Amino acid sequence: MRSKGERYSGKAIKDSLTGLSGMGTVDDTMSGCSLESTPGSRKIKESRTMVNKCIDAHHHLWRYVPAEYPWMTGGMEILRRDFLLGDLKAVTALAGIGGTVVVEAARRVEETIWLAEIAASDDLIRGVVGWAPLTDPRIAVDLERLAHLPKVKGMRHAIHDEPDDLFVLRDDFNRGVAELKQFGLKYDILIFEKHLPQTIEFVDRHPDQIFIVDHIAKPRIREKTLSPWKGHITELGNRENVYCKVSGMVTEAWWDAWTDESLRPYLDVVLEAFGPKRLMFGSDWPVLTLASTYGRWLGTVQRAMATLSPSEQEWVFSKTAIEAYALE
Repeated sequence: MRSKGERYSGKAIKDSLTGLSGMGTVDDTMSGCSLESTPGSRKIKESRTMVNKCIDAHHHLWRYVPAEYPWMTGGMEILRRDFLLGDLKAVTALAGIGGTVVVEAARRVEETIWLAEIAASDDLIRGVVGWAPLTDPRIAVDLERLAHLPKVKGMRHAIHDEPDDLFVLRDDFNRGVAELKQFGLKYDILIFEKHLPQTIEFVDRHPDQIFIVDHIAKPRIREKTLSPWKGHITELGNRENVYCKVSGMVTEAWWDAWTDESLRPYLDVVLEAFGPKRLMFGSDWPVLTLASTYGRWLGTVQRAMATLSPSEQEWVFSKTAIEAYALE
């Protein structure tokens, strides 16, 4: 039997939906969230110092139902099972994670309510990024209800799944996004590299809205291609209201062949474009497990950030997420 925090609560969902529309093994783990670096080099000292408990700003939870997760295509069989709070707590405890932000994966209001229930049941989860039908004319009513759920901090829509590459410029979508700020909600941008030019235009329509780019906008890492992604993500980084998650990179690389060195050029670009105070660590667990363990990915990011000062590392591994999402 599952605990209350690990199942859809029928009564809670029914009450909250009233009036709503649009219905592995861990290894290589490095405890702590910052690494001391030798001045003038990239060598990491054997002693590891934890500036602050790490916040994982991007992960998922789900009760697997095939119809609700059509994006789990061939080769993703290991994801086709439940991933619940107990699983999350096991991997984050080993990695020294002190807080998380759970992100929608099913594009359903019911999932947002379920995630909020789980977050309310455990202090590990400090924020929820949910989903709402942003193109619906009644979206303000929906957002008012969802924003009052426990720990709901933002919304996301899978723009990269839309057949229209210019979806972010649609009037109905932009009207919905324009309603987020009044409820204190942030917006996670989930796109491919090809969507960046129109995403810059989209962001410029909402200068007072906080945006967080997921997975560094999914560059073509398998092709070892930096351009035109580098120029576009750098331009997007010039917007002070835009943050970026260092997440989802290993699944854009060759799952069984990526190395720190193959990812480093992309990490260097976003660090330069956003700086430590607008860059945040995320695991994208359990999708991460297609290509890495939790600890290996955390170690990769730690090594990439090791030449930063301890205070700058603290921003990447905790303070940026706290600021961007207004975590408590």
